[in-house]
Order: sequence, then structure tokens, then C-alpha cells
Amino acid sequence: MAAWFAAVALYAGGLALFGGTGSAFHDRVWAEWAVGTYAVSALVALLWRSRGTDAAMLISLAGALIAPAIWLLTIGPGANETKVLEQAAVGLLHHGTPYLSAAQIASQTRVTAYNPYLPDMTIFGLPHALGLPGPLGSPTVWLIACSAALILLAFRIVGRPDPVRSSMLAITSPMIAFALAVTITDPPVLGLLFLTFALLGRKARPSPVTGAAILLGVACAMKTTAWLTLPVLVAMLVTRDGVRTAIKFTAITAVTTAVLFVVFAPALLVHPVDLIQNTVLFPLGLTHIATPAASPVPGHLIASAGPDGHKVAIILLIAAGVAIAAWIVLRPPADVKAATWRLAVALTVVFALDPEARFGYFDYPLALCGWIALCYGLPLWRARQAAATAEPAAVVATASPLGELSHDHHSEANEEDALGDRA
Repeated sequence: MAAWFAAVALYAGGLALFGGTGSAFHDRVWAEWAVGTYAVSALVALLWRSRGTDAAMLISLAGALIAPAIWLLTIGPGANETKVLEQAAVGLLHHGTPYLSAAQIASQTRVTAYNPYLPDMTIFGLPHALGLPGPLGSPTVWLIACSAALILLAFRIVGRPDPVRSSMLAITSPMIAFALAVTITDPPVLGLLFLTFALLGRKARPSPVTGAAILLGVACAMKTTAWLTLPVLVAMLVTRDGVRTAIKFTAITAVTTAVLFVVFAPALLVHPVDLIQNTVLFPLGLTHIATPAASPVPGHLIASAGPDGHKVAIILLIAAGVAIAAWIVLRPPADVKAATWRLAVALTVVFALDPEARFGYFDYPLALCGWIALCYGLPLWRARQAAATAEPAAVVATASPLGELSHDHHSEANEEDALGDRA
């Protein structure tokens, strides 16, 4: 745990040193808060062996999430995402759509005129549009509350010995804390994906396919980044549970997504082109206002290489999508863990080749790898478990990915879980 906090302190330190102003201002502010916080957490985890891990995570929660979020809400300038969500909610209440039309956008010069999110994300701007005062009306507060609740529930369902500590470790990681503090909208989508994986991974049969499909449908109605999850899970369900279950899962997910589209953007039934203008053309850099999401990933570098660079980047992105589809069909994942790995790899490739991607998009595959590590363990931990077959159950439990989080709080239930892992 000390090594983990030291590593993320180095990351925050790099961001604090090299972060700029303008669009990167919020990133730098978070980094300045987080670097010292994570460094102190590393020292506490290293020196205080009995309660150091709990104290380190509480320190990280306060200094890497709560404090920078409050500072940015009360002192710093509002994030673009906040303005987009608030404007989208106002548009939904007054015009039945969270999107400006192509004609309205043509006269705009502000990047916040575009809403790159799918209709369901508008829910986080509704408290402001409904007139709730102060922090109660801020999308940031609701993003934090919703994400934390979803992540905690996912770890409870997946059956880890200590879901609270697992959730704290996830929420205080830069992938979640950074995004929430600066009002990035990815954490609730990740929380919904974690819940979907947790439900589909339950050992009880039949697994709760309906609930998992509804949750994935909600995520797919928030951001297009969740869409790739559906074919990966469908391939897994065909292999594990059969074609009928996979068809049921697909149908429920699609219906849920469609219903939420209508609920949060009924005017799209008359003007569907507004959705394409905001959520497809703008993220791909095909509108008159350039998207600020353009980090120097390979796809962006190729797109900037010459007059035909953008076309080449799009072609490579499509080719990568076809290759990923063939990989999933020819070698489908057999369980939820394998499906999660496939999804992490696929998202990494897609984001690397996206001409208008930003480094923050890689939070998705990193967070998925973190979910696998906390729920299933890493190869090193599994090797330690195999080498400890002759040791008592409590010793084996400390070799689990959560062992260091709870080695002072072993209970009879934890020992039974460790024995089950050995079996």
C-alpha cells in the first residue's frame, strides 16, 4: 500500500509540474492538492502498520478528492463539463432536448455550446436546472455521490471480504478521485460497468441477467464509451450461458438505452441530426469548433501529419474496430474476468487510435484493470496463494489482493472466503 501511494504521488507530482493553464488548469490544481496528500498517505501506510492503511485511505479521500473538489467549486473557475451539464438540463426542461441545433451552434464560438454526452448524462445537471441552491445544485456533488454509491454497491455484490476498504481504495485512486474532483463524467459510467460485471459474475445461477442488462443500458445512455462493453459481454454470455441468454441481455440493454434516450431527449424523435452533430461529429473533430480533447496519442499525431492525416486516422480506427470484433468472435471470453480483460485491451486500442482522444480516456482501461486486481487478484498474489497451501487460512487470506487492507480485522467469514479461494 505504501508503494501504491508513492507511485500515485509521483504521478500527481508530474502533473503538478507540467500541467499548464487554460483547459489544464483544473488538472494542475488537483495535482497540487494530491501530490502532498498521496506522499503523506505513503508514509502513514509504511510507518503505521496496525492502522496505517485505513488512515492513508482517509487522508487520500480528504486531500485528493474532497478538498480539491470544494476548492474548485467555491474558489476556482467552473469546469467546462459543469457548464455543459447545466446548459443541457436547462435545454431539456425548456425545449425537450439537451442539444443545440446545428443552426444554433453555427452562431456559437464557445466549445461548451456542444454537448458530447448522451441524453442520460443530463440527469446530473437537473438539480441546477430545478433551482437547487449552492452545492446541492452542482453536478460535481451529484457525480461524486452517485459514483461512490455505485462503486460501493458493486464491491458488496461481488462478495469481497471488505467492500468498504475496496471501494475506498478505488475512489481514492487517481482514475476516480482526479476525474470527480475536476468534474469529469466518467466515474458514474465506470460504476455502472462495475455493477454489471458484479451481477454477471455471481456464482448463483441463473445470474441476474435482467438487472445487469438494465444497468449497462443506463451506462450506454450516458456515454458512447460504454457501448463496446455490450458486444464483449454478449460474446461471453453466448459461451457461458447460451445464445438465448445473450439475446435476452442484448434486447434489454437496447430497450433500456432507447427508453432513456426518449425520456431525456424527446425532441430527438423530430430532430435526430442534433444528436449526431453533438455526440459524433464534434468528438471526431468534424465541426467548426474544435474539440479540446486532443492529446498527443498516436491517432491524433497521425491526423495532424498532413491534409489526409485525419482520414487515415479514421480508417485505422475502423480497421482496429474490425480486428477487435474478429478477436472477440473467434476467441470469445469464457467468464466475466476474461471479458473485462478483453474490454480493457479493446478500449486501449480504440483510444490510442482516436484522432481526438485525450489521455483521460485511458482511465477506463486502467480502472478496469484495477477492478480485476481487487476482485480476482494479480498473478503475483495468486502465486503466493498457491505457495501457501500448507499455511493456516488466515495467512492465506493475507496473500489476497485485499489482505493488506484487512489483515488486522480477520473474521471467521474472511477465513472461510480464503479457504474457498484455496479450494
